[in-house]
Amino acid sequence: MANTTDTAAERSEDRRGGAGSVQSVDRAVSVLESLARLGEAGVTEIAEELGVHKSTAFRILGVLENRGLVEQEKERGKYFLGAGVLRLAGAAAIRLDISQEGQPVCRALADETGETANIAVLDGDAAVNIMQARGSAAVTAFNWLGRRTPLHATASGKVLLAHLPRERREALLGRKLPRFTENTLTAATGVREQLTAARENGFACTDEEFEKGLNAVAAPVRAYDGAVIGAIGVSGPAYRMARERLPELAERSAKAAAELSRRMGYGG
Repeated sequence: MANTTDTAAERSEDRRGGAGSVQSVDRAVSVLESLARLGEAGVTEIAEELGVHKSTAFRILGVLENRGLVEQEKERGKYFLGAGVLRLAGAAAIRLDISQEGQPVCRALADETGETANIAVLDGDAAVNIMQARGSAAVTAFNWLGRRTPLHATASGKVLLAHLPRERREALLGRKLPRFTENTLTAATGVREQLTAARENGFACTDEEFEKGLNAVAAPVRAYDGAVIGAIGVSGPAYRMARERLPELAERSAKAAAELSRRMGYGG
């Protein structure tokens, strides 16, 4: 039979943090897993599942409820998974879907342009590359997969930054923008102008702004509701991706973005 009492040491550790904090996180995850399995449950049932006192179960449920991860049927006192879980699951599903649906599109863009094609998504305050394909002209062995890159100095990053809600975009632009090369824009005013152009033109470019000798273009990928969920584009050496070639590559990237958006359910 499960132990339904917390020890004084456990309660003390919960207050101090450390191992107790890890234990609290583990218990919170266990609550979510229990509700996923049971459908709904009261405080007593949850306490028995966890092997803790009802007051501990109630405290954990309160935190999860405040975050929207569980909800309570007030009349019966039963708890069930909340909309916050669906939001998290949806974000994970989108990331998985764009990887799956993006593979043939990314490969085709690399084959068509001869350059390295990438798909990136927003990861906090950076862009992270989740897919890469090399074209026939891409002789470099550098792997961008999983690499976090700055929003203000990369083509994919500018696309993602340009389509953030204004308040969040301004918060990111309000930080000190690091310089990577002599071409990096570090003044928020200049970056804003480029972001406006990205929204109007449907693509963004970089001219040796993140790495010397590297140019790139990217276009936005949209979900079924029109929200920008990623960016797809190509990058390559500046001598091959010269400024005069960028509009052509931007057009090809925009077509690839439209195809991937269609695969993601966007009908616009």
